[in-house]
Amino acid sequence: MAGRYEYKVEEIREGMIGGKMSGEKLEKVLNQRGREGWQLKAITSVEVKGRMGPGGVEGVPVTFERPVT
Repeated sequence: MAGRYEYKVEEIREGMIGGKMSGEKLEKVLNQRGREGWQLKAITSVEVKGRMGPGGVEGVPVTFERPVT
């Protein structure tokens, strides 16, 4: 029987309007999820529309996986 996995997708962005993602913030999230047993599966950079105004912000959807125990 093949292993079973669960997945977690977390959207990380610096702020609601403008700004780029800081490496420090991303590193903090990666380390926290690693301590919880999650392994990084993928990182994708996309423009995420803000809730206020027409501008977008740079968002980073991060996908993690871990075996189901």
